[in-house]
Amino acid sequence: MIGAATSSKKDRGKGALIGAAVGGAAAGGYGYYVDTQEAKLRQTLRGTGVQVQREGDNLTLIMPGNITFPSNSADISSSFYPTLNSLVQVFKEFNKNGIDIVGHTDSTGSQQLNQDLSNRRARSVAAYLEGNGVTASRISSFGAGPSQPIASNDTASGRAQNRRVEINLRPL
Repeated sequence: MIGAATSSKKDRGKGALIGAAVGGAAAGGYGYYVDTQEAKLRQTLRGTGVQVQREGDNLTLIMPGNITFPSNSADISSSFYPTLNSLVQVFKEFNKNGIDIVGHTDSTGSQQLNQDLSNRRARSVAAYLEGNGVTASRISSFGAGPSQPIASNDTASGRAQNRRVEINLRPL
C-alpha cells in the first residue's frame, strides 16, 4: 500500500490513509477522464447512427452494419469515413485507453464465413484507425462472428442489428 511503510507504528496508519487518498484520487482521475471522453464522443457522433454506451469506466461504441460495410463485405462504406475520421480525432486527443474492435455478424451463412467476415471487418476498422495515426499498440481487433447476438436472428430487423462493429474503450 502506498504510504504504509513509514518509520513508526503511529505514523503508519496516517501514511496508509494518505496512500489510500492518493490512490483514490488517481482512480477518480480516470473516471473524470472517461466522463470527458464520453461527452466528446456523444457530441462528435450525434446523428451518425453510432451508439455510445457506458458501463463504469468502459465505453462501448456500437456501429450498425448498415452504416459501416456493404453486405457481405469488409470494405468500409464511403459514407462511414467521416465518422471514422471523427473517431480518429477523439482517439488521438484521448489516448489513455485501449481500443478493442469487435466485428459481429448475423447467423445467415456458415459459421466459418461469418467468423472470417467479422474478423476482416474488425481488422478493416483497426487498419483505418492505425493508418490515420492512432497508436497501433492501443488497438486490438477480432471477430465474434454470430456468437454474440443483440437481437433475434429470426427477423430481418434482428439480423440487421446483429451485423455491427463495436469499439470497446478500456483503461490501459
